[in-house]
Amino acid sequence: MAEKNKTTGEENISATSAMQAVAELQKVGFGSIAWMGTAWLEQMSEMGSEWLSFVADRIKEDVKTQHQILHCRNIEEVQKVQAQFIQTAVEQYRDETGKMVEMSSTMMEKLKEASKEPPAGKRHATPI
Repeated sequence: MAEKNKTTGEENISATSAMQAVAELQKVGFGSIAWMGTAWLEQMSEMGSEWLSFVADRIKEDVKTQHQILHCRNIEEVQKVQAQFIQTAVEQYRDETGKMVEMSSTMMEKLKEASKEPPAGKRHATPI
């Protein structure tokens, strides 16, 4: 179970007690936790990849805008470039938020399905 650290007074959960907790969850009907992890990891990886692509695109926009500002001849041109930058950023963030919400919904559906049906060969898995 939890052990109390004598110097800090904090409780630490040992690996054994964590494994026991998972085993208890499996006994009460959460047996799919073990293979649901794979579906979760795949979806999180997909979402992470999408987010990194978005960030890379935004950095490209930042560099492009800086380049445009450096070539402006007056303050009106600078204001126009900045206004366009803000408008583009708002649109891109709006679109990306929609994508991430959709991906999250899809992830939840896939996780729900993964929790109902274990993968082949793991139908009679024993708890840890």
